[in-house]
Amino acid sequence: MPERITLDRSSPLPLWAQVIERLRPEIGSGRYDETFPSEHDLMARFGVSRHTIREALRRLESEGLLVRRRGKGTFVNRPEFRQDLGTLYSLFRTIEAQGVEQRSRVLELRLTEAPTVAERLELPADEVFVYLRRIRYAGDEPLALDEAWLPAECADPLLDADFERTALYDELERRCGIVPIAGSETIEPVVASAEECALLGVPPGTAVLALERKTRTVDRTLEWRRTLLRGDRFRFVAEWSTGVPPRPQLTVSA
Repeated sequence: MPERITLDRSSPLPLWAQVIERLRPEIGSGRYDETFPSEHDLMARFGVSRHTIREALRRLESEGLLVRRRGKGTFVNRPEFRQDLGTLYSLFRTIEAQGVEQRSRVLELRLTEAPTVAERLELPADEVFVYLRRIRYAGDEPLALDEAWLPAECADPLLDADFERTALYDELERRCGIVPIAGSETIEPVVASAEECALLGVPPGTAVLALERKTRTVDRTLEWRRTLLRGDRFRFVAEWSTGVPPRPQLTVSA
């Protein structure tokens, strides 16, 4: 059981709100992913009534952080993000369209040479790229580790962009007047390195989804991207159809 907490009963902040202030970051850290404390345990920890705990849990449930099931208890609600395949998409827009705030922490934004990337994009080995490395967050929790390389010849203005709360393709269009029109992706499971696991907030040795993307404009290759996505929070969906219309049914009337 976590440490006993004494709430400030002289504070204008209601006791249930103080309980929420303590529980919300603990929920976000993954502390209760396996088991969430019972009402009795929370009453003992915070020294408050059942009514106060129930009000705090009710509000956390309304925020989408918890789900309560009659006869089974309370559980942390981990939203799963869905992305349809077969289309050019922005992770930023995918997350925000599902009602969750997206933000990024930029680890690197600089010019660099990358012969391996240049080969993949069929460019000269000494091509200079704008390199962007970010941790992508959904709410307060890491969702993806994202790396992108774009030729500096056309993408140099991106060096002045603040990518904390914006999408790469939005900035590319606004600052460079460039819009990718086509591309290809491969997705496969890989075991993330120790550093990558730490950045994604998952245990060492965790398998993640590795996405590699190549995009192009009307007249040139544009981008090479590698993204590691947490498989416990993200899934790709493909819909298909044979394109064959229903076979006419023969009906016989008497």
